[in-house]
Amino acid sequence: MRHFGHIPPAVRDRLFHQQPTEFDADSPAQTLSAALGATLYSPATRPRLADDVIKQAGRGVVSMVLCLEDSIDDADVEAAEANLVRQFTDLAARGEDVPLLFVRVRQPDQIADLVDRLGPARDLLSGFVLPKFTEERGVPFLEALTAAEARSGRRLFAMPVLESPELLYLETRTATLTGIAHTVDKYRERVLALRLGVTDFCSAYGLRRTPDMTAYDVRIVTSVIADVVNVLGRSDGTGYTITGPVWEYFRAQERMFKPQLRRSPFLEGRAEELRNALIEHDLDGLLREIELDRANGLLGKTCIHPSHVLPVHALSVVSHEEFSDAQDILRPERGGGGVLRSAYTNKMNEVKPHRAWAERTLRRAEVFGVAKEDVGFVDLLTAGLAD
Repeated sequence: MRHFGHIPPAVRDRLFHQQPTEFDADSPAQTLSAALGATLYSPATRPRLADDVIKQAGRGVVSMVLCLEDSIDDADVEAAEANLVRQFTDLAARGEDVPLLFVRVRQPDQIADLVDRLGPARDLLSGFVLPKFTEERGVPFLEALTAAEARSGRRLFAMPVLESPELLYLETRTATLTGIAHTVDKYRERVLALRLGVTDFCSAYGLRRTPDMTAYDVRIVTSVIADVVNVLGRSDGTGYTITGPVWEYFRAQERMFKPQLRRSPFLEGRAEELRNALIEHDLDGLLREIELDRANGLLGKTCIHPSHVLPVHALSVVSHEEFSDAQDILRPERGGGGVLRSAYTNKMNEVKPHRAWAERTLRRAEVFGVAKEDVGFVDLLTAGLAD
């Protein structure tokens, strides 16, 4: 699979200076963690789940979570597990390409049980999403995953979700973060990414942001994100990929504030139609939040609707300007440091302070590609929608 692999090669040639690389479920963890992109969640109760997975793969989805936790009723867990096994078996029999597939479980003992019940279809499973992760709750999950991996002979990744009240409350946050860091460090090879559960954070205070606001407009949420990145997202080799929070809106509602999308990037061809469509579906706020995710050290995003996938991926593509700056900073002859003017003559590139940014940018460029000099996110969005 590859990002934008669902659009025709001739269109990709027109859009990309450097094409997104191909990868699969057996690629190195560092590649997969950067490549997760828009991780689409789906309840495991869906009766045509196998069809849904294949359909979304054809639309550019490269990672999915099939959920046995909050997205389904407590009374439906047993039926959902049985459906999940049937759908995996169906997918395995079809032999078609599928995204990276993860299962969000409720309890540690579900991990071994599901891996056993999946049988040969477990080869389609990339790992498990672990809810409400703390040191106390996380250790049993990770021990169960490690045991299931050993028994099955299948590499399995964990994606802990950071969403517990202990992480939110100021008086317990530091100790909780320290415990989480200790736990995931012990199982580093199995932790693919850390996911933020912002909806649960808001729930603890009876809050819900509107489609005109991003997660970063809710100050109590912003403070948690900042602390999580501070402890777990460092660029010194100890950090993890941390994914952005879910955007929960996908239907038109009455707007209180004016649209956040400027007209200027959308003035050609179908672009004005695209702008109107994004505004009508409350996706202008999503675009702003994606930009703020990256500015705050997050990569990828939890998504609950297929319409969110393309915007996340389009804004994950590295611009030609970013790529040029990153390459200049990382040239071997720059190893001693120094300051240089950007090839775009609009900024200063300081080699030592910007090195970590440049390395992260080139990792993103590998999996999402580099846009041509005259190609922007509007072109990428339009091409994806046209397909």
